[in-house]
Amino acid sequence: MTTNILESLNAVLVKVRELPITALVNEIRLLCQKWFHERRTKAAGCTTMMSKDVEMKLEGRKDRAQAMGVICADQYTFDVVDGDRNYCVDMALWTCTCRKFQLDQLPCDHVLAVVRKTPYEAYDLCSLYYTREFWHETYRGVINPIPHISSWTTPQQISEFELQPPDVRTVAGRRRKRRLPSMGEELPTPKCSHCKER
Repeated sequence: MTTNILESLNAVLVKVRELPITALVNEIRLLCQKWFHERRTKAAGCTTMMSKDVEMKLEGRKDRAQAMGVICADQYTFDVVDGDRNYCVDMALWTCTCRKFQLDQLPCDHVLAVVRKTPYEAYDLCSLYYTREFWHETYRGVINPIPHISSWTTPQQISEFELQPPDVRTVAGRRRKRRLPSMGEELPTPKCSHCKER
């Protein structure tokens, strides 16, 4: 699992990377078209206020929040006791000292512990981007199919234009197929094909 979107896309396109550029772009379009359809269908089946993944995450956090103690400092500030650690929750600023609340823009365990003891509503503390409406809106657009090139209508000035390939100097030797690792990234060491040791 990676957090880099390009690495994720590279992993999916590993077999088609060697195709000519037009075929590669078409494969990317087909992949995105498939993904959008699958996600649009999944979003259409959602009946909860938030997406299913967010609902499950909130349920897990609510379960963990049951065991926490909450001490009210004032109307907006709370001290949450989680085992041997204390966390400060500020409902006016929407902050928690664990920082999950600020980073995820979803109530963390400590905020949900406060919600249990106060009139706050957990859904009101979630970012709008997690709502079912935003999920529907994200995948509302359609990636249209492209007909065969023989059915395209090309303007005359474009069909008369002669496009030359760019001047590219090829480097001697075999082309690199694997990407260069990022700084600080560790790649797995190769195994011997005979003894299976590193």
